[in-house]
Amino acid sequence: MKLRIAACQILTFPSPDESASKVIDWMERAAEDDVQVIAFPEACLCGYQCGPDYWEKASPQEFKDAEKRVSKAAGRLGLDVVLGTAHWDTDGALLNSLVVISKEGNEIGRYAKTHLAEKWPQPGRVLPIYDVGGVPSCFIICHDERYPELVRLPAAAGAQVCYYLSNESGLLSEKKLSAYRAMPIARATENTIFVVMANAPANPDDLRAPGQSHGNSKIIHPDGNVLVEAGHFEERLVTATVEIDEATGAIARRAINDETVLKQWMRDGVKLVSMPS
Repeated sequence: MKLRIAACQILTFPSPDESASKVIDWMERAAEDDVQVIAFPEACLCGYQCGPDYWEKASPQEFKDAEKRVSKAAGRLGLDVVLGTAHWDTDGALLNSLVVISKEGNEIGRYAKTHLAEKWPQPGRVLPIYDVGGVPSCFIICHDERYPELVRLPAAAGAQVCYYLSNESGLLSEKKLSAYRAMPIARATENTIFVVMANAPANPDDLRAPGQSHGNSKIIHPDGNVLVEAGHFEERLVTATVEIDEATGAIARRAINDETVLKQWMRDGVKLVSMPS
C-alpha cells in the first residue's frame, strides 16, 4: 500500500479563524499534489500562544468554528488531516491537542499532549491509535518526543505511522538542535515505523517572536533515513509517497515478545493503548 503524506511547515496566527484560512490554503496546495494525508504543527490554530493572557480570553467556540472550517475543507478536498489545535474537555480542562479529521470531513479522534513543556494546558490521559489514510497511526506532540514509550507502546500494538506535531525551541537555542534532529529519527528506527514531523519554521523577521520554531519538518523511513526535510525558515509542504508495508513494527514487537526481564511490563503497557473501534 502506498500513501502520499505531507508535513506542512507554516507559521500561523493567534486568531483561530485566520489560522484556519492559512491551513485551508495549504490543504488546497496539497490536494493539487495528490496528497492523501497532511499534518500541521503543534497548536497550529493559535500560532502556539503560551501567554496566560491569551488563554484567559480564548474562546472555545472560536476554536470549534475554526476546526469546522478545516473539516469542511477536508471533505471537499478528500484529505485526511492531522491538525495541531487546543480544546476544552467536558470538564472544562484546556488541552494542547491535535484533532484527526477524515477525508469525509468527520472527526476521527483527538490526542492531547502527555508530557507538557508549557503551563497553560492540562496533560492528556489517552494514548490512541487511529486509522489515518487507512493506516493505523499514533501521535506525539513536541516535548512528548523525549518519552520513547509514547511511540513504542502504540507501535507494538500495530501503529505503522507516528505523526509528530511540534513547535520546538527556536534557532537561538542552538544547543538543542542536534537532539531535536536525533529524537524523531530514533523514534522511527527503534520501532521500525514511519515518523512524519510537522514543525513550525523559524521566523526570518524576528528570531525571538512567539509561535515560531526552527523548521526541519521531515518524513523518516522505518530504517531511520530521512526521506525529505525542510530548511529552517521556509514555509512549504514536505511530501513523500511511502510504501506502508515497509513499516513492519518489528523492533517494537520484539520489545513485548522477547524473553527479557521487561516482557511482562511491556505487555502491560500495551494495554494502555486505545485501539480503533
